[in-house]
Amino acid sequence: MPEANDGGTRLPDVKAVSRRGMLAGVGAAAIIVPGAASTLDTTTETESGVAAFGPVTVRPGDSRYDNLLRGNNFRFAGRPDEIRVVGSTEQVVRAVSEAVRSGRRVAVRSGGHCFENFTADPAVKLLLDLSPMDEVGYDAARRAFAVQPGATLGHVYRTLLKGWGVTIPGGGCPEVGAGGHFAGGGYGPLSRRYGSVVDHLYAVEVVVVDQAGTARAVVATREPDDPNHDLWWAHTGGGGGNFGVVTRYWLRSPGVTGTDPSRLLPAAPQRMLQHVIFWSWEHMTEKALTGLLRNFGTWHERNSAPGSKYAGVYGILQPSHRAGGTVMLVVQIDADLPDADGMATAFVSAVTAGVDLTPVLDLRRSMPWLHRMTWPGSGEPGDVLVRRYKIKAGYLRRSFTEKQLAAIYRNLTNSTGGQGSGMLLVGYGGQVRAVAPEATAIAQRDVVMKAVYQTIWGEEADDAANLAWVRGLYRDVYAGTGGVPVPGEVNDGSYINYPDADLADPAWNTSGVPAQRLYYKDNYARLQRVKARWDPRNVFRHALAIEPPR
Repeated sequence: MPEANDGGTRLPDVKAVSRRGMLAGVGAAAIIVPGAASTLDTTTETESGVAAFGPVTVRPGDSRYDNLLRGNNFRFAGRPDEIRVVGSTEQVVRAVSEAVRSGRRVAVRSGGHCFENFTADPAVKLLLDLSPMDEVGYDAARRAFAVQPGATLGHVYRTLLKGWGVTIPGGGCPEVGAGGHFAGGGYGPLSRRYGSVVDHLYAVEVVVVDQAGTARAVVATREPDDPNHDLWWAHTGGGGGNFGVVTRYWLRSPGVTGTDPSRLLPAAPQRMLQHVIFWSWEHMTEKALTGLLRNFGTWHERNSAPGSKYAGVYGILQPSHRAGGTVMLVVQIDADLPDADGMATAFVSAVTAGVDLTPVLDLRRSMPWLHRMTWPGSGEPGDVLVRRYKIKAGYLRRSFTEKQLAAIYRNLTNSTGGQGSGMLLVGYGGQVRAVAPEATAIAQRDVVMKAVYQTIWGEEADDAANLAWVRGLYRDVYAGTGGVPVPGEVNDGSYINYPDADLADPAWNTSGVPAQRLYYKDNYARLQRVKARWDPRNVFRHALAIEPPR
């Protein structure tokens, strides 16, 4: 699934459980959905006897075509020969088979939040839209929760909570599709406490294409003796659009026992305590800004070990460009953890230590966890006027260096940044660091933060200026390593769910380290072997795809 947006960095706003009673598709077992009287059979009809959705083929000239063409980032719009909207695994198999037989390039979209043009590449002739495949339910046979790729994170959270009181440590943007979010690793406000989403991935169903051009659905699990185990491993952070079309995920935490669904994933928090502080750029000095950034990093260096008392604390520091007017600090924590209020206070005190600033807003409150995670976010009406963006990212094993801090201040105060320009530091580590780098495809396990550099704007005429600004910031921050976050003492590559095609462009990456190594490090060779086995014809590819071994 070439979805890429992680949704883990959603910021706070200061201003029928089951849609169908079954899961249709190859390889699906009987699924229990909340409110169902019993286990439901897997068929091609709903419980009411109405045929399952799709397939629907939309071509240029159809009144629906332009409505379905664009994803979330309006910078990109391909022109495929057709958009195939599908509702089952069988329909995906048929669509992929037709694409291979006709020699047409195929791409897949679930939520549509890809940061780059993976699904809007002009070379793509068949765009598969999996958004109708959005069921979430419990599979008793596998003792795991089944999630289809078109389910948005908000729908996943609501269904898991309403039905069983459980959740996953996913991102905070409720409109992001599960398809790409899961395949790239997935993280969010609960990840320091419970790890990445893929640390709870039990199995995956993927439509793959063999050397003869035959498409088929394969189920791969984390069981070590599963002959398809390597395909499961590749989807624990290997990114979407590389090996096939994901049509279903199954989630169950490792090491859990029994058949009670309410104990097979982490319990959803009842309430989330959130503290938000805004400072104005009017009084923001270089000493103050770099002090906040340095303190935020130092706190995470000291409090990001697995099992740390502070593993439940999730922090975000977001300095906008001076033109944006504000710098924001957010801390979130399960309000029912012991001394949650005290831990939030300690975090804020540590980040603001020695920084002489008066907030323009200082607000602390608790709210229901589900409300916090499903409040309207990306894709809502307020965002429609600013839907062009460029995102770049990097992992951090420790705080920024002094040279990097100076570069950040220099770029956040220059004359070329706009109101939508800025960056974020996002807390990571904790339980994420309890997993070995080779255990999943996520190689960056010994990290404590993610850095996100972004610019968001509304008009095509402003593309060049905004791209130049964020690229300049990024190159300046990583000037000592060829303009990109080459793994080392401080930096540790980047995150495939924040894809950045510039990393594969020698004009912007002069490090000599290929983009795939920045994303996957030592796991890349194994990913290439999986690619050779499961996609020998290289049917599934994009600008940052896993390349077949040479």
